[in-house]
Amino acid sequence: MRRPTKDSTPKLSAESQRLVSIAQAIMQAASRVEERTWERQLDTQLQKLLKTNHQDSIDSALNALFKDDLAAYDVLMDGVEAVSESATMVEQQDGAEVTWQALLVAAPVLAWTRFNIASGTIPADVLTTLQAHFSAHLLADGTRISMAPTLYSIDQLPRTHAETYALTHKLAAAAHKGGSVKPAARVEETAPFLADTRYLLVAIVAPVGAPMFRWQEPQHHIHFAEERNRALEQWRAQGTANIARMMPGCGVELLLPEAYYVACREADKLIRPISIRAAVHYLTHTLGVEPSDLRAVIAGFGEESADIQIDEYRVSFTMRQDSDVFYGIVWPLYGQEDENGTPMEGPFATAPAPLTPINEIVAHLNEAGVAHIKRIGERYPAEYCDDCGSPLFADPTGELVHAEMPEDTPTGTEHFH
Repeated sequence: MRRPTKDSTPKLSAESQRLVSIAQAIMQAASRVEERTWERQLDTQLQKLLKTNHQDSIDSALNALFKDDLAAYDVLMDGVEAVSESATMVEQQDGAEVTWQALLVAAPVLAWTRFNIASGTIPADVLTTLQAHFSAHLLADGTRISMAPTLYSIDQLPRTHAETYALTHKLAAAAHKGGSVKPAARVEETAPFLADTRYLLVAIVAPVGAPMFRWQEPQHHIHFAEERNRALEQWRAQGTANIARMMPGCGVELLLPEAYYVACREADKLIRPISIRAAVHYLTHTLGVEPSDLRAVIAGFGEESADIQIDEYRVSFTMRQDSDVFYGIVWPLYGQEDENGTPMEGPFATAPAPLTPINEIVAHLNEAGVAHIKRIGERYPAEYCDDCGSPLFADPTGELVHAEMPEDTPTGTEHFH
């Protein structure tokens, strides 16, 4: 279940109330026919609001449902995401109308380094090569694409559903017409982290009902999973070297390109273990110590309330025999994750329960060579440094402190993920 924005509107507008009512109607539909009728109504309403940049009306509806009807909240969130990452276009061919469908796809790149992770404009020759490999190894025959000429950091991605909608339609129009889009005139700066995610954004266009990806083609239906894995292997084999050219000094791992929001959420989760490995690697090399010389302290943080719900864990690092915190990373929780882990649903519910987030963090620390780990039982409100905005971390005694590298540490990347 995705969490809403924190701002809420006391009284719903007519547009927001209409979204709430339709989402609840979808939940109460007694047949697929009725459900799809309501879904079309929801899509129409969302198209109108997103096109006119009425993000506030959507956010108000989501906030109201999050408080009162979580099932309908998920329905509305799914609808907003689906409409903002897709588009349709109609053209005349031989006197008949042909409708094309477009999907905004993100191709995540996990990256880690002791230096800086690049982002920004993609050189024209690299963009051409990446588009060719993307089409050849991932897409079905008959598709058209347009890849944004920007390697995006998280800070540079669209911030709202309305912005995503606008970018989807811009790239979709370019893909449909065989054109291109210009690099952004100005992109937001991004803080340098030891491990972070970069994104290629691509609009894929195909006739309505036609497959977009290779594994959706009829000949691959029975063994679609194997074909999808082969496509990913080929994308990694051909794309990694080209992307590495833009990211000197970085280790990179390409993930499976998927629909925009799904891909971003998957990348958010998968970058977390890499953040731990990158932090341990940085600390051991910078301080001239072994992983076994380090101690990790794990504490849960969330919004301030009587019963704090954990939204993230913060992992601070000290030397084994010292209590001074000199580095820290943040492990955010996403989707249905909470401190107890996410229960398995569906036909595989009998499988062993997944590790809780805190046990997963411990496992990754152990794999990186850190054996001395302290868990703080107290839950903390998510506090930050008043001066620099960095998160505060728990030291071994449970006191919240600012992470400070030793004064004689060589200068370099000291940000927190």
